[in-house]
Amino acid sequence: MSTSVELAEPAALRRGQPGFRPVSVGLFFAGFTTFALLYATQPLLPALVSAYAITPGTASLSISVTTAALAVGVIPASALSERWGRRPVMVGSLAAAVVFGLAAALAPGFGMLLVLRGLEGLALAGLPAVGMAYLADEIHGAHLGGAMGLYVAGNSVGGFGGRIVVSALAELTGSWRWALGGIALLSGACLVVFALVLPASRRFRLAPVSARELLGAARAHLADPVMRRLYAVGLLVMGVFVCAYNYVTFLLLGPPFRLPALVVGFVFVLYAVGTATSTRAGRLADRLGARPVLLGAAGVGVVGAVAMLTPWVGVVVAGLGLITVGFFAAHTVASAWVGRRAEHGRAVASGLYLGFYYVGSSVGGTLGGVAFGLAGWPATVGFMVVLLVLAAAVARPLRARA
Repeated sequence: MSTSVELAEPAALRRGQPGFRPVSVGLFFAGFTTFALLYATQPLLPALVSAYAITPGTASLSISVTTAALAVGVIPASALSERWGRRPVMVGSLAAAVVFGLAAALAPGFGMLLVLRGLEGLALAGLPAVGMAYLADEIHGAHLGGAMGLYVAGNSVGGFGGRIVVSALAELTGSWRWALGGIALLSGACLVVFALVLPASRRFRLAPVSARELLGAARAHLADPVMRRLYAVGLLVMGVFVCAYNYVTFLLLGPPFRLPALVVGFVFVLYAVGTATSTRAGRLADRLGARPVLLGAAGVGVVGAVAMLTPWVGVVVAGLGLITVGFFAAHTVASAWVGRRAEHGRAVASGLYLGFYYVGSSVGGTLGGVAFGLAGWPATVGFMVVLLVLAAAVARPLRARA
């Protein structure tokens, strides 16, 4: 008679259960750290232009190379999480990213800065896709939208908090290097909290995959027309979001606004709007379905982009706020939908989504700079509107519910 007993798999967590909050809070801090490090140079673009006598588009490469490297690394990182576990990969990735972030502050030239920022993005690749897969593993599908919303809210808090810290340090010290070093140290503190709070996986089982299996899973997800549309939505809305925040700084520093640099830095407080939007959008999609929220998010973004053409600073800031609302709503809903739809190979599915998402960041940020250099801010706004209209067109054929 066999003495072995096969243990039943733990039930997925629902909101209100004891394990739900540590998972959500832990991933919140992970999201904070990721966005704080990933876009640390965004408020420093004018300083880099001045320091290295380069164009705004060239300066934006300090963001584009980071997000491009992250996009390349998400699938390999997803595979490592299947072999080594979700939590170890996430903790190790953030630790490496903090180290590269500190090194970037000491880079002797712009070329080395780009190299270190690329390595930082590659290290960060172990967090976004694996974090989404971790949530899809541990959280019940009926409550996944809200949990994913809190994770994305961490992204938004890291986005505006990190940028405010960077802007303030740059203004106070007069050095972009001190600003980069300071945000890396703050991110290190958040990493410690994340490692202490996040529980080990309860429902995940190690399942090492070969390169052939990995490619097979990727092909299967890409063959799914719904997945392809969700990946495209992530790419397009992220392109708009990064483009808006990359170049609004130049708009507000120049005529007719000529705002002080520290004041312009506080425009990133608008990320706080994303904190509330992401959680509410996730829950709204849980109740009403995902497609209406995606279409509404794209529409809100278009209104915001057009509003930024006005010569009134209050309207420009409000328009940026609407773009922020639309982006975080669309990203929350699309990423949760990917997690629900992927019955197998969730880490790969999430990795593909994040790969397209960060390709959107790199391409959108770079092409937006080309438009800005050729024809100024109106061309950049037109570029953003085109991307948002495409996102709505891609989302429209999707079913109302995931």
